[in-house]
Amino acid sequence: MTALVDNAKRLADRLLSSYSGSRLLAGMAGAPGSGKSSLADAVVEEINHKRPGFAAVFPMDGFHYDDAVLRDMGRLANKGAIDTFDAHGLRHMLQRLKANEDDTIAVPVFDRSIEIARAGGRLIPRETGIIVCEGNYLLMRNEPWDRLHQIFDLTVLVEVPVEELRRRLRERWFFYGLDEEGIRRKLDDNDIPNGVAIMDGSIEPDVRVPN
Repeated sequence: MTALVDNAKRLADRLLSSYSGSRLLAGMAGAPGSGKSSLADAVVEEINHKRPGFAAVFPMDGFHYDDAVLRDMGRLANKGAIDTFDAHGLRHMLQRLKANEDDTIAVPVFDRSIEIARAGGRLIPRETGIIVCEGNYLLMRNEPWDRLHQIFDLTVLVEVPVEELRRRLRERWFFYGLDEEGIRRKLDDNDIPNGVAIMDGSIEPDVRVPN
């Protein structure tokens, strides 16, 4: 927990010191189970402690394709893989958030309890000066994800050893009620290969955070 707090404070201070009047976007990437969501939340909490209401988290998981679409694609079993997200829709939303021309922007949020992205699940007002976008594939080098990098003012990659990822993800899927065979499939057929691809295929970030 101490490391999380220390990392969050350092990143929050860096973002606040970089702010010069125009909205800043940070892209925080990492493998499933790397702790990127917890770090993004902690960074925003730290910023808002110093400047209430000034920062917000924007998760890319809201751009998951719906299960019905994935079923038609034959990719439902691989939900969470890089091709199961609307990368172009995410890019357009990031550009809209960066431009900050609207009084309020509604962004989709993924509800893991029902495995569905809820449109308009979160509102980000114009007064929000710093947005931390977190997600698995934000820093990937392959098309069309490579078109996201230039939108971010700060890029962060959260790094975790593969065996630690496996341990954390096993606990996650056990919590969500999967049996041993279901957990094995999730880990070996999806989560771990995706995690390795993220660590190998991401650009060199501005900041690497061991976690």
